[in-house]
Amino acid sequence: MPEIISPLGLLLDVDGPIASPDSRTIATPSIIADLITLAGANVPIGFITGRSAQFISEQVVAPLVDAGLPPVMRMYGVCEKGAVWFPITDAGMGEVVVDDSVALPEAVADRIRDLVGTDFADTMFFDETKLAMVSVEQRTDVDRAAYHVAQASFEEAAYTIMIEHGLGVRFGDRVSPDAAGAVPFRIDTTIISTDIESVDLDKDHAAKRALAFFAEGGVLPRLWRSVGDSRSDYKMADHLHAAGFDVAHVDVRPADGILDRPYPVIVEGELIHDAAGAAFLGYWVRKLGLGEVVPA
Repeated sequence: MPEIISPLGLLLDVDGPIASPDSRTIATPSIIADLITLAGANVPIGFITGRSAQFISEQVVAPLVDAGLPPVMRMYGVCEKGAVWFPITDAGMGEVVVDDSVALPEAVADRIRDLVGTDFADTMFFDETKLAMVSVEQRTDVDRAAYHVAQASFEEAAYTIMIEHGLGVRFGDRVSPDAAGAVPFRIDTTIISTDIESVDLDKDHAAKRALAFFAEGGVLPRLWRSVGDSRSDYKMADHLHAAGFDVAHVDVRPADGILDRPYPVIVEGELIHDAAGAAFLGYWVRKLGLGEVVPA
């Protein structure tokens, strides 16, 4: 019997299009139902995120398993922008693999943890679940504007710490090489967190790893959609386009600026974040004939 090739592949950022940036959970029930429906239709689904494996396990995989993932599917998680990866089955997460070569030195991570606890604990917390990168995140009980003020001060202090430890680091337009002239780390700002990470980590690197996993399970679809809420999420589509796939990127926070790309960029009308993500998934469930037919 010839192999059934999926008509679609998905690479999904988590914070924003899938999980609410406010509650940090999947707050829209249709997202769970539609992900399960698409997975059951042989659509490869990769969660490409800066989040930790523990976060994805608790906030994404557990709700999917509880709702009933299909026994045969291709689903994968690449966390910390490519430093951590694992398969996902109907029983949950498979073996978690960590690339220790891209981890921040422990002494620097310890100093940043202490900095947060001493000077910034009223607005943010140190993410203890990360296995390679360092992330400091907004507390959910803190106003976003107040957090952003504190975030700017924190990032300046973190930049200084890294320089004091002799690390090469990029922060915005500023670059401080190490003694050998290298810049192996960067400080990356998001709307709810600051990531301090290896420059070898990014969404294109993570997308490549997910595609390699999916290829092990069968022929890859030619049509792909990537979905994200930050400018770095375009790198998922960049990789797919460079690899010769038919791709479009769905931007669920276009107000930050739609990037000029050689492939289509899609927005969901006035919807943003997980409302836009839910609309996107629902559209494909209907388009593939897997759900309720919408009148023309």
